[in-house]
Amino acid sequence: MKTVIFHATNSEKLGVKTERGILDVEKAKNNYPGFSAVPVSASELIYSEEKGKELLNELTQRALQGDESFFFYQEDTLELAPCVTNPQKIICIGLNYRKHAIESNMPIPEAPIIFSKFNNALAGHRTKITLPARSEQVDYEAELTIIIGRKANQVRTEDALSYVYGYCIGNDLSARDLQTKTPQWLLGKTCDGFAPIGPYLVSKDEISNPDQLNITTKVNGELRQSSNTSDMIFSCKEIIAYLSDHMTLYPGDIIMTGTPEGVILGYPEKERYWLKDGDEVTIEIANLGRLTNQLAAID
Repeated sequence: MKTVIFHATNSEKLGVKTERGILDVEKAKNNYPGFSAVPVSASELIYSEEKGKELLNELTQRALQGDESFFFYQEDTLELAPCVTNPQKIICIGLNYRKHAIESNMPIPEAPIIFSKFNNALAGHRTKITLPARSEQVDYEAELTIIIGRKANQVRTEDALSYVYGYCIGNDLSARDLQTKTPQWLLGKTCDGFAPIGPYLVSKDEISNPDQLNITTKVNGELRQSSNTSDMIFSCKEIIAYLSDHMTLYPGDIIMTGTPEGVILGYPEKERYWLKDGDEVTIEIANLGRLTNQLAAID
């Protein structure tokens, strides 16, 4: 199942991607009796685990069989929000692709490198991201992103993927001059809008192996990153298990798993053309769709 969150008047609404368009879950739920327990937000869907997803799927099939067209919107007419809107944690893994570590002239990590972003960094598909006033070196980072589905504490590696709700595309935007200003990366990582995710939250049943997914980035149509999640140093299940040994993970928590080679920072210094006003970044991951954002200078 692929879900989105879209902006409506004074609210954010849950939608399901279908062949007829994006289903407005709340509208359909209010039209058909017997669906009072259907989740109407990303948080409700994730917390309800399989039962909520099954109910939502039943509602979706009922709506698809009906004649009502006003339940469905064309996707390109919607203003999309982040596909998960209120995580307790946004955890990021640094230098988790072998070739990226090499291009960064950094040693291969012996344990996951962990940093965080905050909710102010979240942004949706097609949202314009404002370039920070005090940075001149903004970079892209395509990332497979894990969404936790149930409470995880000290889980075994072999069981770790059972704690996942699903996956989405993320862009770990990074202001390199702020990131490297001190030994702590946080300042350059969690500027407003620096964690766009989406467009879809894809349930894990649609992804047979998250460690075998093609991943690309294009800037203004030019291919910059092209890799596969098989190049990750620490797999999805290893990351989840490692994190859960040190902190409890909760439903809706976001884990950005690292970026492959091809970031601007990895170019020779004279060839580093940092993101600027008007640049468009599109990230594609197999079976997860495309996430596009445009960079904009401060008005």
